Amino acid sequence: MKTLYLLFAISFFAQCFHSNRNESCDRQPSVDSRKQSVTASGQGIGKPAVIEVTDSEKDSLAFEKIMSATRSTLSQEPDMGKERLLIHIARALKGIPYVGQTLEVGKHETLVVNLRQLDCTTYVENVVAMYLCIKNEDYSYSAFKSNLRHLRYAAGKVAYTSRLHYFTQWIEENTRTGVVKEIQASTTPFTSNQRLAIDFMSKHSELYPRLKNNPKDIDEIRLVEKNLTGKVFRYIPKREIENNRLFRSTIHNGDIIAITTKKSGLDTSHIGIAVWHKDGLHLLNASQIHKKVVEEPMLLRDYMQKHPSQVGIRIVRIN
Repeated sequence: MKTLYLLFAISFFAQCFHSNRNESCDRQPSVDSRKQSVTASGQGIGKPAVIEVTDSEKDSLAFEKIMSATRSTLSQEPDMGKERLLIHIARALKGIPYVGQTLEVGKHETLVVNLRQLDCTTYVENVVAMYLCIKNEDYSYSAFKSNLRHLRYAAGKVAYTSRLHYFTQWIEENTRTGVVKEIQASTTPFTSNQRLAIDFMSKHSELYPRLKNNPKDIDEIRLVEKNLTGKVFRYIPKREIENNRLFRSTIHNGDIIAITTKKSGLDTSHIGIAVWHKDGLHLLNASQIHKKVVEEPMLLRDYMQKHPSQVGIRIVRIN
């Protein structure tokens, strides 16, 4: 066991998404965190890689509890479809405290598993990682950790500069591996274009402890930003989100909703899981406002209207 210390304060400006991927809140990791090394394939050529994992016994127990409950539900409802399964898993994490900077543990990058504290991105990653365990019929904690590693890092390589800091990066990498696909259409309701101009991390490197006084890593992040800049994506403007047949056929329960932002240097500012209620579209998310994972009672459209910097939504479907 090791005591971990408060890392740093970051301004409210860098909201939920931009990272764990640039979370805005301070974090003081739980004192029961542990570090261990596991052997895993996927890094290097022809030889296994040793992956350092930071987690706690509480995390493995929480995972096993959710897996057990989900498998029990599936045994009673064998025809449960993908959408219902994703919502079931997403709801199983409700109530977990919102804590920012949950990946910024220690002086070097490790694979962090933390089911005691979530931010908006780690919430979505944990939902997808658990879903993949069910889909692949491998319910082990080691499979869950492997899923997290490949969701979070390019080619599964655990390193700070390989972490998929910008959510567009995350979408592209996980599209490449067949986990997700972004819904892009030239027709309604995707009526607007987002042209990326990404430079937040390199411009504000002082906000990131591992980038401070580390010009080599800043250069690597700057290259990532350069590769993203200029790309164009279709999105749904927030004022046009409706509760009708078109939207219900376009956005499915369990889709990832990525909220686009007008804040300089960023692509998105928050993410969550889509869930339809009778009155319209809502968001399951790790909420900085509610300080925990919630099924937002407010309609997504109304929620976004209260945040002037939020422009619209991109839709990512889990395969």
